[in-house]
Amino acid sequence: MRNTRNTSLPSTPFHSLTGALLLAGLGLLSSNVYATENEGSRDLFIRSAVENPTEDTVNLPLYRGRSQGQTVWYVVLDASTGTAAEKYGVNRADKLKNARGTAAVQKVRLVDGLIEFPATVDFRPERLVVPGPSGFPPLAVQPGAVGQPGYSPLIELPDGTILNAPHLANDSGQADKVVALDTGARSVTYKETEGYANGKEVYYVSTDASGFTAAALEGVTFAPQLDAAPFLGGDGSKSARAALAAFVNGQTGADNPERQGLNSALLDGLDPLNVIAWTPNQGRYSPLWDVHLAKWSDAAVTDGLNVMQEDFGDILGLARKGLVTAPGGAKFGPAGFIVNCPVVSRVR
Repeated sequence: MRNTRNTSLPSTPFHSLTGALLLAGLGLLSSNVYATENEGSRDLFIRSAVENPTEDTVNLPLYRGRSQGQTVWYVVLDASTGTAAEKYGVNRADKLKNARGTAAVQKVRLVDGLIEFPATVDFRPERLVVPGPSGFPPLAVQPGAVGQPGYSPLIELPDGTILNAPHLANDSGQADKVVALDTGARSVTYKETEGYANGKEVYYVSTDASGFTAAALEGVTFAPQLDAAPFLGGDGSKSARAALAAFVNGQTGADNPERQGLNSALLDGLDPLNVIAWTPNQGRYSPLWDVHLAKWSDAAVTDGLNVMQEDFGDILGLARKGLVTAPGGAKFGPAGFIVNCPVVSRVR
């Protein structure tokens, strides 16, 4: 299988566009904790995962399925029920059940013990990202993987359970963020992305995006049907989404401790350090990040207030003061696309 590579940016993938809100204490989920020599201890949310902190990668169990006569290799990262979350050793995301019955979910069958997917992914396109003069917006983009009509990483099992099960490989190739894939050992090594939530570092995997540009920047599968997940601007328990903030004009420079944003990711080849509202130990968590593009105002830049942010609530406060807006000066809010980014761990 061929693994496409971006020729315009460093191999470090772009990162997800996500937002964050205030704390909520519902639906606590136990997590494993481990220590690393270089980074201290982390709360590991996806219990079946094994992180490689010095490489910014994670090893995940790999599952075999079928779609239209071909073998599909996929991972499971979140589940809508506690029973399924325990079975797969993944995040429990109750809010995913709110997507049931929408075009954001594929209904699957079990055939001879394997999941049969109606649609899969074309991994043949060559990913292209050409940074703009200021990094963001880019001058040209092309996602390196495109979902077939009907494809979504969200699937509904015969018992009604919703799983977040992104496809990472099939006969057409494999996902750009796959570092190593061992079908014999049923294991995949995948690139992680650094971000922030509630003032702490988090690490997540980005697998799909509903926006064409976002999918190219993230190096993930273009899956437009995710837009059917309810609902734009929804962050509460009745939504399938959660909020994320991605700055478009943060400070840049690989050695700058205040760098952050999509422009930095494009110019510096580093993670954009997006800020999400919830982590998997909170009941309002969802891996479907409702992206809020954030722009520092001219006044904030002039006054040197455009420093790195680590908490979504703080960004909302800056927006109320007019220091942060949407691109073009509009009110800060959802940009209209989703990125699928399950959280793997949080630095303690």
